Amino acid sequence: MDAHQLKMALRNVDFPAGKQELIQAAEAAGAREEVIRALRAMPPEVYRNRQEVARSIPDDPAEELGVTPAQRAEQARERRRHGGEHLSQYLRAVPKPPVEEELDG
Repeated sequence: MDAHQLKMALRNVDFPAGKQELIQAAEAAGAREEVIRALRAMPPEVYRNRQEVARSIPDDPAEELGVTPAQRAEQARERRRHGGEHLSQYLRAVPKPPVEEELDG
């Protein structure tokens, strides 16, 4: 999503405006789904202008890494397939470093 798409989606908004008003205005303006998703991801605040809105839209970390939607879907399937195993990996037994063993002995 670029600044022009955001500007066009919010062209009829009377600021200050809340998150829901911004989403409704973007939908009424026929904004792309990408813009609507970005607005939905914002914190529920009252925004004074378009610049505040643009600053509040979270960056998509997957987009920065060049991860495609298909790759994200595959990652989600993998997480579901493996259940909650990854949640408690930090609890596994780890041997003490030699220095610590020497101090304990």
